[in-house]
Amino acid sequence: MDLKMASPNGGDDFESSLLSFEKLDRASPDLWPEQLPGVAEFAASCKNPITNSPPKWMAELESEDIEMLKELGSLTTANLMEKVKGLQNLAYQLGLEESREMTRGKFLNILERPKK
Repeated sequence: MDLKMASPNGGDDFESSLLSFEKLDRASPDLWPEQLPGVAEFAASCKNPITNSPPKWMAELESEDIEMLKELGSLTTANLMEKVKGLQNLAYQLGLEESREMTRGKFLNILERPKK
């Protein structure tokens, strides 16, 4: 299908009729709502100049802790899951051992409060 324009300029009138000179106010919260609530505040808080000092939570870490973080960070997903399972098993075993010791202490009467 062939569209012919009646104007002497060819398609210039058609293209110029498609142009919009409307100005949109991008500052309006109604027209341009924030995509993720709180992102603007977070971005503003991150605009602080970058310092060379480590974060507060890292100041309390010892060299062994940092090495452990590096080791855990270098693990693959499968290896990390194995490490987590091992820690869960260790926590379970420690719970069983604590339960046995508490029962033992109860039978030996070492957990009773002194009578006044």
